[in-house]
Amino acid sequence: MTLAAASAKRKKSCDHSRPAVVEATDGATSSPPPLAGEGQGGGKDRELANLAPTPTLPRKRGRERARRVATMYVKPTETSDHTRALLAWYDRHRRVLPWRALPGERPDPYRVWLSEIMLAQTTVRAVAPYFERFVGRWSNVHALAAAALDDVLRLWAGLGYYARARHLHACARTVVEQNSGFFPQSEAELAKLPGVGAYTAAAIAAIAFDERTLAIDGNAERVLARFFALEQELPGAKARLRELAQGLLPTLRSGDFAQALMDLGATICTPKKPACVLCPWMQDCRARRRGDPQTFPRKAPRRTGNLRRGAAFVLVRADGAILLRTRPRQGLLGGMTEVPTTQWTSDFPIANAEACAPRLERRKPNWRRLAGMVTHTFTHFPLELTVYTASVNAQTRAPAGTRWVAISDLAGEALPTVMRKVVAHALGKGVSTFAFGA
Repeated sequence: MTLAAASAKRKKSCDHSRPAVVEATDGATSSPPPLAGEGQGGGKDRELANLAPTPTLPRKRGRERARRVATMYVKPTETSDHTRALLAWYDRHRRVLPWRALPGERPDPYRVWLSEIMLAQTTVRAVAPYFERFVGRWSNVHALAAAALDDVLRLWAGLGYYARARHLHACARTVVEQNSGFFPQSEAELAKLPGVGAYTAAAIAAIAFDERTLAIDGNAERVLARFFALEQELPGAKARLRELAQGLLPTLRSGDFAQALMDLGATICTPKKPACVLCPWMQDCRARRRGDPQTFPRKAPRRTGNLRRGAAFVLVRADGAILLRTRPRQGLLGGMTEVPTTQWTSDFPIANAEACAPRLERRKPNWRRLAGMVTHTFTHFPLELTVYTASVNAQTRAPAGTRWVAISDLAGEALPTVMRKVVAHALGKGVSTFAFGA
C-alpha cells in the first residue's frame, strides 16, 4: 500500500476541510521566546508563585547566575503558551502516516519502533512502502523475531544503512525472548535494546508510552534552532537545544509534542523556503524576526572520508542468470548480496583489476571494461566502482562461495543500492527496471 493509499484509508477519521493556515496569534504569546533560564512562558508562567524555593547564592556570582538557577526549579506541571499553540496546530494539521495512530487510538509500540528504526537517516517518502511491506509480512514483533535474517535483509534491500536491518531482527528476538514480546516502556530500558540509540529510545518512550521525555529528530532540531536563533553549530549544539526545548516540554502529550515538532519541520519549517506565515510560532520566532530563518541551524562543515575505488564484475550466463555472492555478516553491508568485487581502497590499482575477477573451472571469461563508473556515497566515504562484464555458457558452474541467480529473481535478493547501480550500469536500465521494478 502506498503512502497516498494509507492516507486515503484514514481520511475519514481526519478533518481536512479547513485550510492549513494557522493564525499567528492562535495561542502564541507576543513576547520573544524564552531562552534557557528565562522561564517557560509569559505572564503567569513567570510568576514567582510557580517557583519552588530557590537556593541563596552569593551576590558576587551576579544576577544572571541566580536567574538561571532559579528557573531550574520551575514546576514540571507548567505548559508554555508556545507549547499550547504547537499542540493546537498539530491537532488540526497532523500528518496521516502509515505508522501513526489516529486521534483517540492507542499507539502500537511495534509500529512505532519499526518506523523509528526505518526513519533513521531516511525520508518518510522512502520509508513508507518498506514499512507497508514489513507489516504486511510480519504484523507483530513475534512474527519478525521468528523470521530468517536473510528474509529481513531481502525485504530491507534498497533502504540503505543495512546494519539497521540486522539490529532490527536482533531487537525483535530480544523483545520476544526476554520480555515475552512486550516492549519496555521506559526510555532507559528501551535504550538497552539492540540498535536502539538515545533518540530512538526517547521517541518510542514518548510516542508509544507518553513518557515525559524529549525526542528531537532532524526536523525538530531545525525548528528549535530557528525558534531560538541558536548560533552554535550542530552537532555540537545538540545539548544546548535539549536544554532550550526542556522548557517547552509539556507534562502530558509528550508523544504529540515530539510528532508536532517533526510535522512542523517537515511541512512548514522546511530547510528551504520555510512557510513562516503558516507557523504557529511565527510571531516569536527569533530567526524569522532576524529575516534569515534559512540560515539556521548552523552546521559545522561535514567531514567526508577519502575517496575509495574498486572494481565490480558482472558475469552473465547464457540462460540469463547472473553470478552473485553474500557479503560477510560483519562489517559494511554485512549479510547483503553483491556481484563479485575487489576490495575498496583509496589506492586501488585499476590496471590490475582483472586479476581479482572470479575464477571459473574451465576457462577465463573475456572481461570487458565498461565506460564510465558507478558512484555511491556511504556515511563515511565516497566510492567509485569500475564495472567489468562478461558472458559464459549456460553449463558454467559457479565458483565456491558464489551462486547463479536468474535476472528475473533479482528483486528477491538483498542487493543494496550500490549493487543495483552496478547491475543497471552493466545490463542497462531496461533490464534493471524489469528486475527491480523501478
